[in-house]
Order: sequence, then structure tokens, then C-alpha cells
Amino acid sequence: MILQLVKSRRKQILIDIDTQKDFLLAGGKACIRNHRRVLARIRRIMAWARTQNIPIISTAEVYPDDNGESAVGYCIDGTDGQKKIHYTLFNDRVTFAADGSTDLPRDMLRRYKQIILHKRCVDPFDEPRIDRLLSEVRANEFILVGTTLEGAVKMTALGLLQRGKKVTVIVDAVGTHSQTEAKLTLRKMETKGAKLIDTRKLAGTSHLKQVGVCDCESCSGRKTSISATEEN
Repeated sequence: MILQLVKSRRKQILIDIDTQKDFLLAGGKACIRNHRRVLARIRRIMAWARTQNIPIISTAEVYPDDNGESAVGYCIDGTDGQKKIHYTLFNDRVTFAADGSTDLPRDMLRRYKQIILHKRCVDPFDEPRIDRLLSEVRANEFILVGTTLEGAVKMTALGLLQRGKKVTVIVDAVGTHSQTEAKLTLRKMETKGAKLIDTRKLAGTSHLKQVGVCDCESCSGRKTSISATEEN
């Protein structure tokens, strides 16, 4: 049961969508465009969430290997690419497998700072446990970051809006494979009622030299100006 979760309304909840190595590292199986910029901003948003004590609900795609015959070529269970970026992980967290169940502890967001939910699909609302949690949890604002904008981010935003939730998308902290699709997706989300802001507006400004996880030339050798003072 999640009765306590439903009764308690929080000011904000951060929805961290599929921030996994296959999407966000240059060597990943499905790396997004401008991964360096998106990584830097996601890192900043995570630091902000820690400072502000914002609870986090994270989703992560996990697909079976099927003896090397997986229909999906990324985020395969047991691979390094399926793992989340390390600074998107809080110490005080709990993880739920994608097993078709809707069971959830009664007071999760009181006991844990981060809830990680695996899914075997792009749309989180196709996974029963995630559907139940996102439908029933209460907050004044759901803040979205992650990948991909035209995929899971869009489906998460539209699903929350359909359920009467207030949604804010951090436009420079969501990754895409197509700039054209990204523009169309942002326009659609805004039309449906989502608020679109950048990292600077949410968390101020700072300078970060490296994104701290990707070893490609772009990430390791160029200075990135992003929002607010980064945590140590």
C-alpha cells in the first residue's frame, strides 16, 4: 500500500528519466545529441536536488539479453550501458524490478530519497508499478529531466498531464536523437500544459570544466558553463 505516499503532498518531485550510460555516454549504444551539455545540466540538477532535499523518482530501461538475440540493442540487463550515471544515484535509495507487480511500500518517500523503477518499455505508464506510483503520488510540481525527449520524456510528461499533474520540463537537461523531433515534442508538451524552463532558472549559474563521467574528447577537454555551484 502507498496510502501515506498519496496523503502527503510535496512541493516538488524530480522525475529522473532513463539517465543511463547507453543514452548519455559517447560510447553508448544509443547516445543522444549534445550529450556533454545534457550531462552537465543533469549533474547540476542532481546537485540542486540534494541541496534542496527534493525526492527523486527515477526510471531505467532494462531489456533481457535473450541469448544475444535481444530486439533492443541498448540498456540490456547486466551490461554496463544499462547502468545509471553515477551522480544520478543517491545513497538513500530503493530499486524495484520490472516484474508486472503494482506492490509498493507504504511510506517510500519518507524512508528513501530516491525510488528507482525498472521498466521493459519506453512509456513508463506501460509498467504497472510505475503507472500506479506516478498516478497516485501527490506533489505541487513534477520536474522532468533525462532521455529521450521524443521518447520516454514525452510519454512521462503527457501521462502526468493527463492525470492532472503539474509538469515542468528542464529543456536543456533532456536529451534527444533528433533536433527536429525535439522541437515538435516541446511544442506539443507546452500546448498540453507543461511548463518549459532551463537549468539556470531552476538552480542559478556556475561553471563546470568536466561532466565527470564521459571520457570522450568533448566531455574531458572543454569547459561547460551551467547552472549553480556544483557540489563536491
